[in-house]
Amino acid sequence: MHRTRGFTLIEVLVALIIVALAAAASMEAVSGAADSVTILRDRSFAQWIALNRITEQRVAATPPADGDSDGVVDFGGRRWQWHQTIERLALAGLRRIDVSVRLAPDAVAAGTADNAGKNYLVSVTSVLGTAVAVPRGDTPDWEPVGGPPGAGNPNAPLAPTPPATGT
Repeated sequence: MHRTRGFTLIEVLVALIIVALAAAASMEAVSGAADSVTILRDRSFAQWIALNRITEQRVAATPPADGDSDGVVDFGGRRWQWHQTIERLALAGLRRIDVSVRLAPDAVAAGTADNAGKNYLVSVTSVLGTAVAVPRGDTPDWEPVGGPPGAGNPNAPLAPTPPATGT
């Protein structure tokens, strides 16, 4: 009589340990990738908020005051806190603006971040200037150089000449 050989208990346990270690390593990699995506999303949102804040200051009807200011904005389904500093530069008519953005303390889960610290996700620096301001209350001319053809516009490009016929 011929006896069939199977796996021993030790071999089965070793195989299960190897599968468990591989599964744990895979889960760790997937978790790390998910954390990276979350961090990149939050930094992208924070940068958009900072750039929006700078743009708002540039197009404001009245120039913003120098100094520090703070605010909160809802964006992307979360609350964000921004801090802005405006200071004059040595060049006349130019001011520096720094905007830093982080998740608002009430939007951060307890114990996941230092809510009292300055743990901003991004800081963006730009310049505000009066060189492009509308002079003396006139309305700006938003028409592109050249303007639409016709209507007596001397800067309008000439209409294309129709091709000559060979008759």
